[in-house]
Amino acid sequence: MELDHSKGTAFSNFRALTSDPNKAECEQLIRNMATLFSHVVDRCDDEQIAQYDEVLCQLAELVESEARADVAQILAPLSRAPGTVVIKLAHDEVEVATPLLEFSSVLSDDDLIEIIESQSEGHRSAIAGRSSVADRVSSSICHHAENETVKKLVENEKAEIGPEAGPSLIQRAAKDESIAGSMGHRHDVDWRSIYSTLDDASKRVFSTLARTHMKIDRANVDAAKKVVVNKIKERVGFNATEWTVAWGQVRALSDRRQLDMKALERFCRFSYAHHSAAAIALMLRIQPEVMVKWFAGQDVGAFIVAARALDMSPESFAKAIAIVPWRDKLNADDLQLASARYESLSFHDAREIFEMWRAHSFRRPQQNRRVA
Repeated sequence: MELDHSKGTAFSNFRALTSDPNKAECEQLIRNMATLFSHVVDRCDDEQIAQYDEVLCQLAELVESEARADVAQILAPLSRAPGTVVIKLAHDEVEVATPLLEFSSVLSDDDLIEIIESQSEGHRSAIAGRSSVADRVSSSICHHAENETVKKLVENEKAEIGPEAGPSLIQRAAKDESIAGSMGHRHDVDWRSIYSTLDDASKRVFSTLARTHMKIDRANVDAAKKVVVNKIKERVGFNATEWTVAWGQVRALSDRRQLDMKALERFCRFSYAHHSAAAIALMLRIQPEVMVKWFAGQDVGAFIVAARALDMSPESFAKAIAIVPWRDKLNADDLQLASARYESLSFHDAREIFEMWRAHSFRRPQQNRRVA
C-alpha cells in the first residue's frame, strides 16, 4: 500500500509540474520515479509500466543530461523496463546512453543495429563491449565503426563472429595489423564456416591472414569445435537465460506498439527462437509460464493451434516450428507432419480451441510429446 501511495504521489507531482515545470523538481522527480520503478517493476502490470514509460519520457525532455544519465544507470540492469524511455535514452548523448548500451538486455539486436548506424563512435564502442553481441550486430559494427572499436569487438570473446560479421571483418583486418592480430586469438570462431561464405577475393585475403596472423594449432581447433557444438545445442534446447532476455526485449517492443506479425516474421527469418516464441505468447496474451510448459513437454499440438490462431502464413509457421526451443530436435518427418496439420487446421477452429483453453486457464491434460 505504501508503494502504491508513493507511486500515486509521484504521478500527482508530475501532473502539477507539467503546467509550470521547475527544472530542479523535475530532476528530483525523474530520479525518484526511476528508482521507485526499479523496486516495484515485478508487481507492475502492462498499464502501469506504460504510465511510467510515458511520464519518464516527458520528464526526460525537461531535465539535464546528468539526471538522464542517472535514470539510464538505474534502468540498465533491469530485465523489464519501459521500452520507449529505454530507446530514447539509448539514442541520447553517449554519456547518457552508455550504461544501457553496455548492459541493458531490453535492447534488441534491431535496436542496437539502428543505434550503430545512426549514432556516434562512442555508442558503437559501448555496444562492442556488451556481454553478448550477436553476429548480426557484430557485422554492423564491422561495417560502420572505426578500427579501435572493431578491435574491441574482436577482443570481446562474448561477441559472435560468424558468417555475417566474418567477411567484413576479414576485409578490415587486411588493412589493420592490430585487428588481424586480435583475430588470431579468437579460438571460438568457426573460421572454416566463414571461409565458405567468402568470395574469391576475400578467400585470398583470408589465406594471407591465416598464414601470417591466424596460425591455429590442434588444441585450438578442438576447443573451437567444442564451442560450436555447445552453441548448436543451446539453439536447439530451451535456455532459461535466453528466454528471460527474449521476453524482456519483446515486451519492450510491445511497449512501443511495434509488436506485430511483421516483427514476428523477422524473428522467424533470423532464427531468433526464443524471441519468436515470446512474440507468439505476447500477441495471444499467453502467460510466459504456459509457453515454457509447452516447451518442457514438447507440446507441438498446442504450438500449432497457437500459431494458427495468429493466422501465421504457412511459410512463417514452418520456420517457427523448426526453430522454437524444444528440448530435443524434431526430425524432418515431424516438421513436415506439423506443417501439414497446420495447413489443415482452419483459423476459425484454431480460435475456438484457443479461446476454450483460455477460459480454462490453459489447464490441459498431458499431451503426447510427438506430433500425433
